[in-house]
Amino acid sequence: MAIFNIQKREIECKIVYYGPGRCGKTTNLEYIFKAFKKQVTGEMVSVDTEGDSTLFFDFLPMGLGKINGCDVRVQIFTVPGQQKYSSTRKLVLKGLDGVVFVADSLAVRREKNMLSLKDLQQNLKEYGQSITRIPLVLQYNKRDLADEGVPIMSVEQMERDLNRQLKVKSFEASATRGTGVGKTLQECLKQTLISLHKELQWAK
Repeated sequence: MAIFNIQKREIECKIVYYGPGRCGKTTNLEYIFKAFKKQVTGEMVSVDTEGDSTLFFDFLPMGLGKINGCDVRVQIFTVPGQQKYSSTRKLVLKGLDGVVFVADSLAVRREKNMLSLKDLQQNLKEYGQSITRIPLVLQYNKRDLADEGVPIMSVEQMERDLNRQLKVKSFEASATRGTGVGKTLQECLKQTLISLHKELQWAK
């Protein structure tokens, strides 16, 4: 839940990058950190396992300037994708305002994508939130691997697997190259701010 300071006219919201292990959540944040240096207001904090996967979370505060006379700040988190860190994933979701679900385009990760999306749905439900009502964007990452001859799923297949019922906006991406990373974040921020505006009516 966003923090709204009426006296200071400040809004602080939280976006979480969710998805299976090694799908590219951390790589997304690393690219955002470098590409949007002017908007970044602090350091990125990360804790990695020996397998180079996010163990806990990345934290990236971003200032967006004034919107309707209010200063908006965004905190961006990732969750650990590995199954054994389910309690940590749930903890990081607490108080979120928007979600980017990063799906792995690798054909061998199809089942992991679907299990992770179900995990997200279940964890949100335990916080009294519905996956169909929160600001949510899907990112189909690692599309560049097709150039290297690596078997990846078609976008149509991923849409059927993950977006048939949700019908949310989705973006093809390569987090290592930066392709689609900014568009994904921009859409999630847009949806999140529209949702918060309806909820908080901060322009009044």
